[in-house]
Amino acid sequence: MLKKVLIANRGEIAVRIIRACSELGIRSVAIYTEPDRYGLHVKRADEAYSLGDDPLEGYLDPLRIVNRALETGCDAIHPGYGFLSENARFAQLCEQKGITFIGPKSTVIAKMGDKTSARDSMRAAGVPVTPGSDGNLANLEEALALAETIGYPIMLKATSGGGGRGIRRCDTAEELTKQYPRVISEATKAFGSADVFMEKCIVNPRHIEAQILADAEGNVIHLFERDCSIQRRNQKLIEIAPSPQITPEQRQYIGELAVRAAKAVGYENAGTVEFLLTGNEVYFMEMNTRVQVEHTITEQVTGVDIVQEQLRIASGLPLRYDQQDIQLHGYAIQFRINAEDPKNDFLPSFGRITHYYAPGGPGVRVDTAIFTGYDIPPYFDSMCLKLVVWALTWDDVIARGRRALDDMRLHGIRTTSNYYQQILAHPDFQKGDFNTSFVPDHPELLNYSTKRHPSEIALVLASAIAAHAGW
Repeated sequence: MLKKVLIANRGEIAVRIIRACSELGIRSVAIYTEPDRYGLHVKRADEAYSLGDDPLEGYLDPLRIVNRALETGCDAIHPGYGFLSENARFAQLCEQKGITFIGPKSTVIAKMGDKTSARDSMRAAGVPVTPGSDGNLANLEEALALAETIGYPIMLKATSGGGGRGIRRCDTAEELTKQYPRVISEATKAFGSADVFMEKCIVNPRHIEAQILADAEGNVIHLFERDCSIQRRNQKLIEIAPSPQITPEQRQYIGELAVRAAKAVGYENAGTVEFLLTGNEVYFMEMNTRVQVEHTITEQVTGVDIVQEQLRIASGLPLRYDQQDIQLHGYAIQFRINAEDPKNDFLPSFGRITHYYAPGGPGVRVDTAIFTGYDIPPYFDSMCLKLVVWALTWDDVIARGRRALDDMRLHGIRTTSNYYQQILAHPDFQKGDFNTSFVPDHPELLNYSTKRHPSEIALVLASAIAAHAGW
C-alpha cells in the first residue's frame, strides 16, 4: 500500500482524497497557494506546503509539484480533477521521477486527451463514434466540404479540448465560416493547440457516461452509468445515477462498451467513458482519464469507494470486485451548488459566506470545503459544494433532493440552489423525460422568487443589532 500521497489539488476534491487516505492509513500532503492558506484541505491534511502567492501558478506547475512530492517523501501524487489531472506531461514527469501517478499511464492520457486519436482508438475497438472527420481539419475549405457530406448541424471541437470549452454548433455553412476561426482561437488560448475536428451534431441527445475501474492485471469492470443531461452550455449542473430513462438492455450495452473502450487502450485506474444516446443509437463522445466531479453518485448507488479503489490500484493491488459483485441500489442525484446567479446569466458570485448550514438527514451527503466565514476566491471554479441525495425510488430521491435543498442555508453569495428547486418541480424531470436541451428549452424556470428566507432575514437583523451594540 502507498505510504504518503501528495494531493495536487484544492477544495472539496482535495478534502475527499484526504479522507480516503486517512481510512487506508496513508499520510496526506496538501499544497496551497496564498488564497488557500486557510482552506479546509490545508487544515485536514497531515502536512501542508505553500507553493507561493500566485493563485494559479503553483497548481499548474508540474515540475514544482513533483519536486515537492520528492522533498516531502511522498511515493505518489493524486491529481484529483481539473488543473493537471489530464496533463500527460505531468504523469510522464511522475513516471520519470519514480513517483506513482494515481491515474492511467501518460501515454494513455495523451491518446485519450487528443480527441481525434481517441475516436480512432474507439473505431478500431468497435465502439461506435459519431460521423465526422477522420483526423484534424486542415482548413476551412475542408471543413465546409465535410459538413456538406455529413449534413448540418455539425459540431466544431478543439482536439485537446475539455470542460465544455472549444466547442461550437454550426447549423449552416455561414455559421461554420464564422465559427471556424473562433474555435481555433479559443483552442489555442485555452489548450495551446490550434487543432480542431468535426462531428455530426446529435440533436437533443441524452448525455450518458459509464464509470470504469481497471487494475494493472488487465481486469476492467464498470460501475453502471450516470445521466448528465441536465447541463447548460456543455457544463453539467445535475447528475443522476443510474439514469431513469434508459432500459436494462441499454444499461448493459453501455457498460459493455465502456469496458471495451478501456481495454482497447490499456487503461488503468478509475476513468469515465462518455456517450451520447439518441433513441437506441449510442455514440462515443470522450474518455475522462481521471476521477469525475460526479463520482459521488456512483458511490451512493453501488457502495464502492471510488477514490479508495484509485489508491489501491495505484498501490499495485488487483480489483476487489468482479462485475457480478456490482449491484445497483436505488437512485442518487448530485447538485453542483455553484457560486453563480442564475437570474443574471449565471454570472459568478464570489465573496464571503456569512452563514452556512449543511443539510443532513437520511440519504444526504455533502462534499465541500466551505464554512461560515469562508471567502470564495475569484480565481477558481465557481462550485462551492456538491449536494448528493440518495433514496430507493426515483420519486423518493426527488422529494429528498427538494427537502435537502430547502434545508441548506448558504448566505452571503448567490447560488444555483433555488434554480435546482425549479428543475426538480418540473413535470418532465419528475417523469424522467429530459435531454441536453432541457435547460435551454425551459427559460421560464429562471422566474423564481428571490425573496429572502425568514432565517436569512433574522440573521441579517441579528448581525445589524450586534454591530450597532458594538458586540
